[in-house]
Amino acid sequence: MGIDPVVAFFVLGVVGGRLGSDLKLSSGLYDTLTIYLLLAIGLKGGFELANSDVASLVLPVLVVVAASAVTPVIAYQVLRRMGKLAHPDAASISAHYGSVSVVTYAVGAAFLTREAVGYDGYMSIFLVFLEFPAIIIGVLLARGLKRDTEWRELAREVLCGKAIVLLVGALLIGWLWGREGAQSLVPFFEGLFKGFLALFLLGMGVMAASRLDDLKRVGGFLIAFGVAMPVVSAVGGVLVGWLLGLSVGSTTLLAVLYASASYIAAPAAMRIAIPEANPALSLGASMGITFPFNVVLGIPLYHQMTLYFYKVMS
Repeated sequence: MGIDPVVAFFVLGVVGGRLGSDLKLSSGLYDTLTIYLLLAIGLKGGFELANSDVASLVLPVLVVVAASAVTPVIAYQVLRRMGKLAHPDAASISAHYGSVSVVTYAVGAAFLTREAVGYDGYMSIFLVFLEFPAIIIGVLLARGLKRDTEWRELAREVLCGKAIVLLVGALLIGWLWGREGAQSLVPFFEGLFKGFLALFLLGMGVMAASRLDDLKRVGGFLIAFGVAMPVVSAVGGVLVGWLLGLSVGSTTLLAVLYASASYIAAPAAMRIAIPEANPALSLGASMGITFPFNVVLGIPLYHQMTLYFYKVMS
């Protein structure tokens, strides 16, 4: 079969959800799986960081973050000019699409492992730094530099949120202890990774199925946007990866990060910063359209894009 069995669990969840099955993951289990994935990804990045020259990663991080700022700006212009969306909604959706999805990254990493394509474990460092710049840009697009913007509360929500705390914390643990010092953790966080990811995707499939009803509200334009925007962003990721001299696998993962859309950190931040925005539009697009597209079709497409580009430029 061409499809990764991990992705097949997501499809199973979607089918079960649309058939009206009572299949679902409890909120406690869902949170546990989320914590596991964040810790596993952070630890792997820390292990790689322990064997890397940290100073050499400063410039790539700055370039990757700076280039990512283009995505929410372009998305906002498209949503306002072509989609005719209200100012707050366009800004909120732009923040979702400029931020990243840790689960999409995990599926991308699993895909590369299955295809026996190597990549640098420190890519999870990019994941950490790409989590929040687009959220700040989204707020600026919506509100500007106004005094009534609760910047302190927004910063606390983003920087102290579960995703950042766990990713950064696990990254530091992996970096300080290294693979040898944390050898007892490796069988759990690496050996069981794909199994836990499959369970998480099963639950995500059920959730995505429930979001399909939101497609009636988001309309045809946002459906097209939810497919086209990640492809455009992935092209930018391929270009940035090539300019930085990353390997094919690492560039594929960077394209996956640029193409992903947040449905954890961004919704929480937008609820505080832009309360007048309609969350059904942003979540309907990011979770109901972009996430399924990326995990089923997008990730293999971005890998082929990377292979083709590197072949042409070689």
